[in-house]
Amino acid sequence: MVDVDLAQFFDRVNHDILMGLLAERIADPRVLALIRRYLEAGIMVTGVVVRRHEGTPQGGPLSPLLANVLLDVVDKELERRGHAFVRYADDCNVYVESQRAAERVMEGLVSLYAKLKLQINPAKSAVAFVADRTFLGFRFWRVVRGRIVKRRVAPKAIDKMKARVRELTARSNGRSVTQVITALRRYLLGWLAYFRLAETPSVFADLDSWIRRRLRALIIQQCKHGRKLFRVLRARGANKRDAAGAAAHCRRWWATAAHHAINTAFPAKYFDALGIPRLGPA
Repeated sequence: MVDVDLAQFFDRVNHDILMGLLAERIADPRVLALIRRYLEAGIMVTGVVVRRHEGTPQGGPLSPLLANVLLDVVDKELERRGHAFVRYADDCNVYVESQRAAERVMEGLVSLYAKLKLQINPAKSAVAFVADRTFLGFRFWRVVRGRIVKRRVAPKAIDKMKARVRELTARSNGRSVTQVITALRRYLLGWLAYFRLAETPSVFADLDSWIRRRLRALIIQQCKHGRKLFRVLRARGANKRDAAGAAAHCRRWWATAAHHAINTAFPAKYFDALGIPRLGPA
């Protein structure tokens, strides 16, 4: 496959080339003039307005559409050559059957992007096997003797997600468990909606267990001392012996979060009821 990423794409869009492509689609000169003014609108740099000569405003509502107009040239060329490909903004993957074919495609893309006055980022672009590359946070792997391709969340995306969960469930942020769960629920719903196409239920199940343990550790910490934790555990159904064993180590939050008494008092269904979405199967 060919994995292509463009260097500073939105900052390097050539206005004249883009306007020429737009003129092929838009007949009204007033609309073209308005778009040109949008592209050339000044930007504030250290308090001084600087005129823009190339690039589109990042975050602007029109910029993604204009980017697709420009890169449609690349799409049409890949279609003409009969390649299987997928593109999202400036990230593009082209799937071919051999290393030699991938190298030819890469050479062609370098030339094509140069005509658009765009540069390929060599640090993030490569000719490689599909399983070795990440696309929009996903990785792919083959099963059943390579006949079936499945999707999984890339390791880097999982690390980023866990870092965010650690931040939201930090035991030193001074928020109540209710506040933590509200913020965590909002984040997990968005993350799950994005990665719902991943075909790794066991990975998601492990993440669910890890998240619940983070929350149990937070509950233990907020009890502050063993006597209160003992009362909470007894009130939630833990037997006296187990509750006392967990309470004796209430300062070891992470280790104690795996204690049988904690899991009995705060099972998975407890967090379900609080609205924490499950990433994996129930």
